[in-house]
Amino acid sequence: MKKFKVGLQLYSIRDAMEKDMDAALKAVKDMGYDYVEFAGYFGKTAEEVKALLDKHGLECVSVHQAPSLFWEQGQEAIDYLKVIGAKYCAIPWYTVDEFFNNWDETIAKFTDLGKKMKENGIQLMYHNHDFEFRTIDGEFILDKMYAAIPNDIFKPQFDTCWVHYAGNNPAEYLKQYKGKIEVVHLKDFVCEKLGGGPVYGLIDADGAEAKSQSREDNGFKFMPVGSGIQDWKSILEASEEAGAEIVIVEQDQSVDRDPLEAVAMSREYLKNTFGI
Repeated sequence: MKKFKVGLQLYSIRDAMEKDMDAALKAVKDMGYDYVEFAGYFGKTAEEVKALLDKHGLECVSVHQAPSLFWEQGQEAIDYLKVIGAKYCAIPWYTVDEFFNNWDETIAKFTDLGKKMKENGIQLMYHNHDFEFRTIDGEFILDKMYAAIPNDIFKPQFDTCWVHYAGNNPAEYLKQYKGKIEVVHLKDFVCEKLGGGPVYGLIDADGAEAKSQSREDNGFKFMPVGSGIQDWKSILEASEEAGAEIVIVEQDQSVDRDPLEAVAMSREYLKNTFGI
């Protein structure tokens, strides 16, 4: 098994991050994570965030950030990422209406942002949910989008939970993008009914839950990696085949245990089962 870099999406422990970022990042490092992906900075400056990362020997490999911030703040918002050391920036979600009703404008805006990021040494990515597996002109939104924007400025960050939940085999789907993927999200779940509707919340620029989506009565629940229905051997093998270098653990919610305990379980599973 490839020795992937293993990171944690800090949205998974957002309450702890908001309460005490210093203590939260220390806990993350102690669990064995060397890389993190931010989803909000809880009022801290870029210099304050970088100092905490350096203090605990962590590297910010990527961030999740709504593109509207870059359209509103321009270079200032990009410079924040450069200070904290982010190499990747993922669009965490985008409204489905914009894809269906403003396709050309959306593609143009993503393309322009990807070019601007590349000029600044940052790779733009898109992090999917399940709704991007709806079709436009017979193609999945995701596939149509990635075909429309050059891969060198706009790469997938496939969330393996939502790929699966939408009714696709995540390992096989990853292989379709061989040579085009660098970062993969590892997320586990249990579910009685795949494709049963949105079961996630959206987040604002500070990482707070902004809008709760309705839950279908399908038995869906987020789980620590290795505790759900995902076939991690095939997913990790496919990630390696596709060319990914980084895997990032994410658990949107933890209802059975403290989120810090849940992400520690995920890290232990990856280390003990696959040696990464």
